[in-house]
This record gives sequence, C-alpha cells and structure tokens, in this order.
Amino acid sequence: MTIAKSLILFALAAVAEIGGAWLVWQGVREHRGWVWIGAGFVALGVYGLVATLQPDANFGRILAAYGGVFVAGSLAWGMAVDGFRPDRYDVTGALICLVGVAVIMYGPRSA
Repeated sequence: MTIAKSLILFALAAVAEIGGAWLVWQGVREHRGWVWIGAGFVALGVYGLVATLQPDANFGRILAAYGGVFVAGSLAWGMAVDGFRPDRYDVTGALICLVGVAVIMYGPRSA
C-alpha cells in the first residue's frame, strides 16, 4: 500500500505542479491575465503541500525521484493539452527517468 500511496501522491503532485506552471505560462505568454497566473500560483502551492505527504521522510530523495515523474508528466501534459507529439528520444528519456524514480524510491534498502 505504501508504494501505491506514493505513486498516487507523485501523480497528484505532477498535476498540481505542471498544471500550475502551465496556468502561469498561459497567463503570461498567452496573455490570459492575472486570474490564470494567480490560479497557477495556487496550484504550485498545492504541489508543495502534496510533496510533504509522501511516506518517505527524506526530502532530497522525494524531490530527486519526483524529478523523473515531472519529466514524464510534462511530456504527457503537452500531449494531452497542447497537442505536443514526443519523438522517440523524448519517450526514451522519459522512460529512463521513470526507471530512475523506481530505483531511487522503491529500491531495496538495508534498515
């Protein structure tokens, strides 16, 4: 159950952070205004909160592993929201990052 909880929290963190950054991008670069920017700031704050809920207590480990989730999630967000089409190098890089997440977070450790 701990791994499942961790994976769910990583997914929620990715939606909050990537969505928040996208909202800020839309507000600034696409001139959608301060409401979009403000919503992005709120979402980015939610990301920070969700990250603290991870079962592992090591900040560095959580953030390092989350980096891989962020990479894959960003490509997926671009596909779903902006019509981005990743090439084989994007996909390969994202898969390498996700393997890194698994090794960092869920590799066997001595007590």
